Amino acid sequence: MRSDKTHRGAGKYRKDDIEESAPPLLVPFHSNQDEESEGHPGRGTAYHEVEAITAYLKDISSLNLLTAQEEIDLAKKITKGNKAARQKMIESNLRLVISIAKRYLNKGLPLPDLIEEGNLGLIKAVEKFDFKKGFRFSTYATWWIRQAMQRAIINYGKVIRCPVHVVEGINQYLSCMEDLVQERGRDPDLFEIAQRMKMSEKNVEEIQRLLRITYSLDAPLPGNEDTDATLLDIIVDESQESPVVAAEHAFQKAKLNRRLGALQQSERKVIELRFGFGGDEPCTLEQVGKTMGFSRERIRQIEMTALKALRGILRSEDAQDTGF
Repeated sequence: MRSDKTHRGAGKYRKDDIEESAPPLLVPFHSNQDEESEGHPGRGTAYHEVEAITAYLKDISSLNLLTAQEEIDLAKKITKGNKAARQKMIESNLRLVISIAKRYLNKGLPLPDLIEEGNLGLIKAVEKFDFKKGFRFSTYATWWIRQAMQRAIINYGKVIRCPVHVVEGINQYLSCMEDLVQERGRDPDLFEIAQRMKMSEKNVEEIQRLLRITYSLDAPLPGNEDTDATLLDIIVDESQESPVVAAEHAFQKAKLNRRLGALQQSERKVIELRFGFGGDEPCTLEQVGKTMGFSRERIRQIEMTALKALRGILRSEDAQDTGF
């Protein structure tokens, strides 16, 4: 989808791999349109990009979601090399990619690129999924889709700029996480990561700090078993990057204010400081405690109370949400 195709070398799956082995719905959005299409003055690449995304969303909206048993049946066939089963598993989860991609708007990559990267992660999840471990495919695929988008943002995004050695460390960390999740079927803890990477827990924590904006904000809300909602569903970036973002920016900003406005003043302040609202760098529990005059433990308690309240708001919204 990006005009700069060199970034595809970052992963095992290239653009050509998508077009050759995946469903037609996975083809890139970008076309070779000039800035002004013939016969349509003023309709440049942005116009055609929005048109392509709109058509894509319409196409995948008719695809049915899978039941748990259908996932198992397809997974069994996939292990035997059944290409039709593989294609159905991918197509049935394309909407999941869209849902996750929306959380990464304004993080450095446009929506079409996020969708393409997410689709690559989805393909990888289909190939690695082990139904015998007992968890739903959507739960497993979500992790791979997020990782694919996060890696692309770190490597190619326009917002986050890191020195080469830092990018290498982050990529090593993400690869380690992929391996451990594949082995354990869950997110590994700090000790497991440090042991696998052969570095101190302090160094691992530094890498996690660098990833905090794009990674930890997308982690599921603590105790949030009933919905895929994350903190990225609560916050919104103030910048605007494309017509797609501009179309929903005002709506998202209103939702942000409404959600945070439901919290107590101290709860809102803790959430804003902890997750860097307003453009500031996220603060540790200790830093927030010093700012507000509370102990680390008290800040943790306030944060958990605030997150619980936000989970309730998100569950209520999810119950009313029939779209993506």
